[in-house]
Amino acid sequence: MKRKRSLLNPSKILVIGFAITILIGTLLLTLPISTKDGNGLPLINALFTATSATCVTGLVVVDTGTTFTYFGQVVILCLIQIGGLGFMSFATLLSFLLGKKISLRERLILQESFNSLTLEGIVRLVKRILVFTFVIEFVGGVILSIRFAMDMPIGRAIWFGFFHAISNFNNAGFDIIGHFKSLTDYVNDPTITLVVSALIILGGLGFFVMDNLFEYRKRKKLFLHTKIVLFTSAFLIIFGTMMIFLLEMHNGRTLERLSPMGKILASFYQSVAPRTAGSNTLNITDLRPSTLFFIILLMFIGASSGSTGGGIKTTTLAVLLGAVWSQYRGKSEIVLFKQSLKHDVIYRALTVTVSGLGIVMVVTFLLSISEGGDRFLEFLFEATSAFATVGLSMDLTPHLSVFGKILIMLTMFIGRVGPLTLAFALALKHSPDPIRYPEGKIMIG
Repeated sequence: MKRKRSLLNPSKILVIGFAITILIGTLLLTLPISTKDGNGLPLINALFTATSATCVTGLVVVDTGTTFTYFGQVVILCLIQIGGLGFMSFATLLSFLLGKKISLRERLILQESFNSLTLEGIVRLVKRILVFTFVIEFVGGVILSIRFAMDMPIGRAIWFGFFHAISNFNNAGFDIIGHFKSLTDYVNDPTITLVVSALIILGGLGFFVMDNLFEYRKRKKLFLHTKIVLFTSAFLIIFGTMMIFLLEMHNGRTLERLSPMGKILASFYQSVAPRTAGSNTLNITDLRPSTLFFIILLMFIGASSGSTGGGIKTTTLAVLLGAVWSQYRGKSEIVLFKQSLKHDVIYRALTVTVSGLGIVMVVTFLLSISEGGDRFLEFLFEATSAFATVGLSMDLTPHLSVFGKILIMLTMFIGRVGPLTLAFALALKHSPDPIRYPEGKIMIG
């Protein structure tokens, strides 16, 4: 019995937990009550939708607003919430309600789930994460409900408001506007644009950053992780807004037709959304190839560690750029905000980046074979969107073959649990190698 337990390390439990959540969601979405036509979704489409929702991606093969009943939409919303916070957060919440003590094993799983560096204070953090989540989603839902009430009956407006608040805070990007339009009808609307952007940004910063900012009034200290996340995120948002504005300002199908304020709002939103949210106020297929390639770069970087978003993460980018800058200066030590980094952090960042690049390249290559046609940019865009759990699409997802759907599902799953977590889950337990080999020299560059 002890041997069986030892096989289920935290990484394995996380992978199995996400898989079980997806399977339950799949079964529920195949029920007749889930779809408006009363037939339920075909199995492959139900599996794809459940995977996309649980992996908080937002890629869809059927339109969420016109295909699903309220029951089906509630199922999707529950999968998004569980996928965004992690099933262990809800297991911990249940333990709190039942007055059950959180075991060491459960703490280890929580640590793995949130990619935490230490076990210290993990239960307290989970409590705050749950409070942060429900407060932010509630406030966002109320504001969006008031705005939607100007366009529709109050009951429907409330459902629209809270659905989009939960979906975007968890960086899922699912919408129920209908007809695959996402938020394009609200491209000039400052309330929708700014509130949804704020939800995406808060969800993408990470719970550790929010907790550190909350504690700042007491400690008067920001951790290195928080400084890197805030600086990198702010830079990417500002730089992304400027680039999209410059690239699209003379495009008659996107920014050129908008008012000056509309141009800024649309550029800002499309700079924020690719950081793993997946909703859009500009039609993605109308964007120029240069803009699409820039968005691919933003998607690949993604959100921050310990957040609801995907990608290689902002901290990974900062560490790699720091390593490159140190090499340019001939320094052996990487220093960020007057603090040096251990070399194992650099190796981990490099592993995540190379793994991500490898996955995107392989998936792009396989899509070009299975889907056919001269659409390389579409395949690269789709592969990156799936890996980074973004959800933006150049209208390729609804037309994927069965093999293409399975491939994208696997990519979303890997992107959500993380390449390293999946590798640790699949790896056998090895003892440290007692043999040390002599150092060799090779030429680089």
